[in-house]
Amino acid sequence: MYEAILSWLHPLAWLAFLLYWVASALGTKRVARAEPLWLRLGAYWLPLALAIVLLGPGEWFGDSLLQERFIPKSLWFKTLGLLLTIAGIALACRARQLLGRNWSSEVQIKQDHELIQAGPYRYVRHPIYSGLLLAILGTAIKVGDWRGLLALAIVTASFWYKLRHEERWLREQFGEPYAAYQRRTSALIPGLL
Repeated sequence: MYEAILSWLHPLAWLAFLLYWVASALGTKRVARAEPLWLRLGAYWLPLALAIVLLGPGEWFGDSLLQERFIPKSLWFKTLGLLLTIAGIALACRARQLLGRNWSSEVQIKQDHELIQAGPYRYVRHPIYSGLLLAILGTAIKVGDWRGLLALAIVTASFWYKLRHEERWLREQFGEPYAAYQRRTSALIPGLL
């Protein structure tokens, strides 16, 4: 019974995230500066799509190495995966809420862009990425196959590229206040990275 509940709670958590993400995207500020479409598609959306495929049904991968387990099948690991996913989604949603109308799914500078340093932004500069990576790690643990870790690695590389690009633009936009913010906070993991 508990395992059946876990099996539908995990996709339900991601569905709730997706619905919140789409609804909260309405009413953002007008764009003052944006990246070219080819970069957004190739560097961000393609890696996310690949990760979604990798985290999809295991039957898609047959008897390949991607289907091999990196952790044993157990209810404990599935529960841990669900809890990490929920925690990551909660962090990403809270960070998204704090950005308010400054938020964008791509690297952009908004008109009257504000530098947010409250909530999780006091500890990391990119808590949305931190939360999503934690959620994907949780999903990888729930899946338990190497394909989950590959999905995590792909999204991590994409986010790392994106945050470096984003930080260049934010330094240009905010100057020394952003440089000072960078010196006192980590990019993704407090005190580490």
